[in-house]
Amino acid sequence: MGNADIIVVGHGLAGLVAAAEAADAGRSVLLVDQEPEQSLGGQAFWSLGGLFLIDSPEQRRMGIHDSLELATQDWMGSAQFDRDEDLWPRRWAEAYLDFAHQEKRAWLRSMGHRLFPVVGWAERGDGRADGHGNSVPRFHITWGTGPGVVAPFERRVRAHVEAGRITFAHRHRVDEVIVEGGTATGVRGAVLEPSSIERGQASSRVEVGEFELRAQAVIVTSGGIGGNHDLVRKSWPARLGTPPATMVSGVPAHVDGRMIAITEATGARVINRDRMWHYVEGIRNWDPIWENHGIRILPGPSSLWLDATGRRLPAPNFPGFDTLGTLKVLRETGYDYSWFVLTQKIIEKEFALSGSEQNPDLTGKSVRGVVDRARKGPGPVEAFKRHGEDFVVADNLSDLVAGMNKLGETTLDEGALRRLIEARDRQIDNHYAKDAQITAIYSARHFLGDKLSRVAKPHRLLDPANGPLIAVKLHILSRKTLGGLETDLSGRCLTAAGVPLPGLYAAGEVNGFGGGGMMGYNALEGTFLGGCLFSGRVAGRAAAAAV
Repeated sequence: MGNADIIVVGHGLAGLVAAAEAADAGRSVLLVDQEPEQSLGGQAFWSLGGLFLIDSPEQRRMGIHDSLELATQDWMGSAQFDRDEDLWPRRWAEAYLDFAHQEKRAWLRSMGHRLFPVVGWAERGDGRADGHGNSVPRFHITWGTGPGVVAPFERRVRAHVEAGRITFAHRHRVDEVIVEGGTATGVRGAVLEPSSIERGQASSRVEVGEFELRAQAVIVTSGGIGGNHDLVRKSWPARLGTPPATMVSGVPAHVDGRMIAITEATGARVINRDRMWHYVEGIRNWDPIWENHGIRILPGPSSLWLDATGRRLPAPNFPGFDTLGTLKVLRETGYDYSWFVLTQKIIEKEFALSGSEQNPDLTGKSVRGVVDRARKGPGPVEAFKRHGEDFVVADNLSDLVAGMNKLGETTLDEGALRRLIEARDRQIDNHYAKDAQITAIYSARHFLGDKLSRVAKPHRLLDPANGPLIAVKLHILSRKTLGGLETDLSGRCLTAAGVPLPGLYAAGEVNGFGGGGMMGYNALEGTFLGGCLFSGRVAGRAAAAAV
């Protein structure tokens, strides 16, 4: 294997984008990854394919009035930038917002990418106009989910492989970024034995050789730390309480964060290590692909949310509103889990599962499947209800509580829970409820997309006509790294002195999706894939122009 103009470390979405852009500019590229070829596309393949867009045709068709000004207010209110190190993250945020407003949709569309017409409303916020959350729906699901996002860039990369401009180096684990005379000039590492494992499964780490590759520029796109729970706990911020003793994993084991330290050893600066994004609606996958495989429930707003002791979470910690705000509240309970209590009518209308494999209708681009989902509820959700170890289904509250007590670490008081639910149910009788969650449900149903497919008509939980009753034990699900390698607006890695380290670039989750943390403390959803697309494009083009 010869040398190249540019080495890209990591064949996930950001790496594919960077490699394709650099090759488009006529540069030769080595695309290096420790995993086998069947893992091409990385985490993005497993995603729901959600993209953050501003004032899109899809929004306008649904009567959603969005603007760059409103989106900027939402982003900055969520990011809450407050550090000297936030200089470049803030600049990346501003650049990304402009990209999401102007060029992002048309650029993807030119490559054959298409969107599902119903826009979702993720991270509805903390209740403050200038605080965290989306003021309007902005979550655009890719028609084809994660594989549909990866496909255009995989096609471009494979075309360049055929033309000889890109060379794959699968099963090449980078252990060192070579720096000579203050400039990044290549990578060294171990060649791992071939692996025929299926995508997502843990591959062998048996070494069969060594390698050294040289280039004029190195782009690191190796992802975050979500698969390494020890590193997650080490980086866990005090503002979110104590780190959980147990989590389920939303990403495969190879998302281990090792390239962050390897790149930092060159002199590149890592910032905002304590900023991270973990979900609080994780369930254990009854048919796992990787070890400790967790799936996130993407909930509508109607489920009653209880902590492990049976206390209702305080407003505005409702399903789908404020991920990290809810995580903070739950960490204060001393338990690593919580509960949803709901009905069959709610689960049919409001439960979706994150992941391409959990949405075969959208992933397979099946119109009939989407229609069936709207009529009957998602099939994979029903499969979890039948087989998932975190689900309790009962015809009455007594049996439900008994099942919850078998799964939990505490003994829930049936009488207390009954009084809580009955008080909630009395708020359903008119449209003038004082219960903030009920008010939020009525408000959500003013949006046509929610009324049609995401928010059940308000109803009494204890009315048998709406049953059976369902309880879901929810775990913390490790996922995204919001900090990382500090980069300027060309994707160049910066040193502690604030100057670029020549020849070294970063993109994707390894640099907090831009600058070392362009989302600040919080994310608005649909921003992870978009951050990979944008930062990968920037780094690929900049490196190609520089060599």
